[in-house]
Amino acid sequence: MDSSQDAALHPDAALSRTRLVLWQKLQKSASVIEDELRRRLRRDCDSTLPRFDVMAELSAAPEGLRMSEISDRLRVSAGNVTGIVDKLAEEGLAERVAVPDDRRASRVVLTEKGQGAFAVLARIYESWINEMLGNLNLDDVEGMILRLDRLIDALDTDEFGALAQRGE
Repeated sequence: MDSSQDAALHPDAALSRTRLVLWQKLQKSASVIEDELRRRLRRDCDSTLPRFDVMAELSAAPEGLRMSEISDRLRVSAGNVTGIVDKLAEEGLAERVAVPDDRRASRVVLTEKGQGAFAVLARIYESWINEMLGNLNLDDVEGMILRLDRLIDALDTDEFGALAQRGE
């Protein structure tokens, strides 16, 4: 394809390339932070990021969540969540509670012990995030949040929302 064909297909090729750079920077920054969180959780808390994420979702839903709700919120398979919930239940940090209207279903809730353990983890996690993003001032952070909210809204259209719901 020659440059005139490329220009016809991408009338704003510079903007297209800049969007690609943005995507690469979003991926890199998320990856660097996530890798460091994984390392610190393992080293300092004998925990994992997926375990933290499941506990965070359960903490935000005191009435509990069905396994499918946890996996939907985290955008992972139910199989990934099952092993984590089993381990949390084994340790007395979570329990499965029967759903009154559906004998086959249960909701997972954090126990009192689980709530306490998560509160400690959440404080540590927040301090790490604060440390890692410490070079950003309030204007930087609020500006990024505003722009990322715009991005999320743009991606939450019927086209992309439907893809996300199907896990594509």
